Amino acid sequence: MKIVHAASELFPYVKTGGLADAVASLSGALVERGHEIAVFVPGYRSVVDHPDAADAQTLLRPKIEMGDTFMSGEIRAFSPREGLTVFMVCRDEFFDRRHPYGTGERDFEDNHHRFIFFCKGVVETMRLLRMNVDAVHCHDWQTGLLPLLLRYAEQRHGDILAMRTVFTIHNLAFQGVFPMRSFYRTNLPEELMGIDGVEFYGQMSMMKAGILFADRVTTVSPTYAREIQTAEHGCGLEGVVATRADELRGLLNGIDRSVWDPETDPLLPANYSIQDLKGKWTCREELLRRHGFDPDFGGPIFGMVCRLTTQKGVDLVLANREFFKRENVRLVVLGRGDPELEKGLRELAAAMPKRVVLSARLDETMSHLVTAGSDFFLMPSRFEPCGLSQMYSQVYGTIPIVSRVGGLADTVTDIDAEGGGTGIQVSISPEGLLFGLERALRLHKDKRRLVEVQLRGMRREFGWRETAAAMEALYGDEE
Repeated sequence: MKIVHAASELFPYVKTGGLADAVASLSGALVERGHEIAVFVPGYRSVVDHPDAADAQTLLRPKIEMGDTFMSGEIRAFSPREGLTVFMVCRDEFFDRRHPYGTGERDFEDNHHRFIFFCKGVVETMRLLRMNVDAVHCHDWQTGLLPLLLRYAEQRHGDILAMRTVFTIHNLAFQGVFPMRSFYRTNLPEELMGIDGVEFYGQMSMMKAGILFADRVTTVSPTYAREIQTAEHGCGLEGVVATRADELRGLLNGIDRSVWDPETDPLLPANYSIQDLKGKWTCREELLRRHGFDPDFGGPIFGMVCRLTTQKGVDLVLANREFFKRENVRLVVLGRGDPELEKGLRELAAAMPKRVVLSARLDETMSHLVTAGSDFFLMPSRFEPCGLSQMYSQVYGTIPIVSRVGGLADTVTDIDAEGGGTGIQVSISPEGLLFGLERALRLHKDKRRLVEVQLRGMRREFGWRETAAAMEALYGDEE
């Protein structure tokens, strides 16, 4: 099949979280299964300047209708591998920025214009190049208007651009809600401004548009598919999701083993495998050394790689400062986000410089080292649609400590479960996390059992085979 993906992130060109990894690895898995894949991303500076894009060709310079005016754009494309083409929707005014969504402290004020332009650029490129694809797969709120814009363009021009549209909810908490006055930029019929259209409490919701108007709707784990139909996890859209409940599919993300594999990972100081774990100890020593700790430290190392938000349970970690003060452990946190949480972690690290360190940055190489060099990986999330880090940690022999939510519940079995598990499940509270941390201490002292749990995790596949096959059915004639 010919399949178009549209997303605001794509590894290795632009990444702020798991969305980039998921889109890249799913696209790669579909290429491996013989499909012709095109991925549309905004022409951010990091994409345009990436070495893969050095030979990018300019295919079009379309005029995009944006309300009562037309804005020029440029469509460039390159092919990083056979069967895969990356299309960049470029307009410097919108996308030539260092960060994709905001400054770190606040979102860009023109994000609604930026992503309306992006969605329209995808549609116009498909129309002018006569791509005639089997399916357009849209990811998260930034592409939520795309199914509507595509069908409206088909009506206007008397053409068929795609047989199916699929919309995947990667995180319902981010909804692309903007003042309704920005709707005019879409040039869609006014009747879509109502409650049966894109209206959400007097504003416009791009996430709602994707859920309502795509032919197929998916999310990224079976448990999250159930959770988002409840008031607790529906973020106000549970009623909208319920209207598509019969068609909603929870399909678990996988990981790209060409990128995340301790046997071959080029970002590690040493590789290792189930047959030989010595390289993991080398990674452990390097992780300690890089952060100013004694490389011969033998106690447990807790690693955390995430956006610093309450969603990720960073506040629960801070609430357990006495544990890190009392026990002879090390904590390495990599990430940035909420200024108050970042401040709290800096203060914790300053108070315990020999035990705690914060690296407040996005660093792909360091994320691999933290995953490989830690003994335990912290993910006490309040909600987690799928999560990839808990999968990475298991195949790297690092035991995840996770909340019983979303994809974490679907991919991590507790070590006390019948038959043995690969992680430690905790309840969402400071006390729940503390109990999990104390269980980790006991496990770390039992070296034989520790290795057994590590090896069970490393044997897990977390591949895309089943999900890719399910996606093929959605792209095709499944009803």
